[in-house]
Amino acid sequence: MSKKAWLVAIIAVFFGLGARALFDNYQTSQKQAQAGALQSQGQPFNLYNTDDPRPRIVYFGYTHCPDVCPTSLAVLSAALKSLPESTRNAVAPIFITLDPKRDTSEKAAEYAHFFHPAITGVSGSEAQIAQLAKRYGVLYRITELEDSAMDYAVDHSSFFYFLSPNGELVEKVPHTLNPEMLIAAIERVTDQNKE
Repeated sequence: MSKKAWLVAIIAVFFGLGARALFDNYQTSQKQAQAGALQSQGQPFNLYNTDDPRPRIVYFGYTHCPDVCPTSLAVLSAALKSLPESTRNAVAPIFITLDPKRDTSEKAAEYAHFFHPAITGVSGSEAQIAQLAKRYGVLYRITELEDSAMDYAVDHSSFFYFLSPNGELVEKVPHTLNPEMLIAAIERVTDQNKE
């Protein structure tokens, strides 16, 4: 093979690898965009809406949760009520269901508003929820319940995820009974947002 043929072959390989990398990046960004396109109260809701500069406080759970979710959302509500109005308005608290089979966007919104009117409740397709859970390391699984009217439970990890408008994880606060932990995290994130 001549030098020219080798050079052409090497250039073709590099172009091929570059095109593949671009395609993979495009597919990843498309998946993230689809995962971010959820619904709240039957209306489209974009988790990654960069026109809204507020940091998101995201909690993943489900409306049939017997203990962890109500406790966590009550703690989030207490934190929000303790903040000055300007700080409270500078964040977007969001509840995302891990049980889209039972939790419509209307049901998720109603559940979230029960705890605090500022919390947006959202749902999506099972694929969207799975993508979001994977992106942020949310662990969950369906557990069948014999002899129960609920049929199944959703066992899940319990964290508050602080996200930038583009979906980047800024901070993560574990399950707590102390609103002060959340208040401190909210103040840190909103202070960073002002810089």
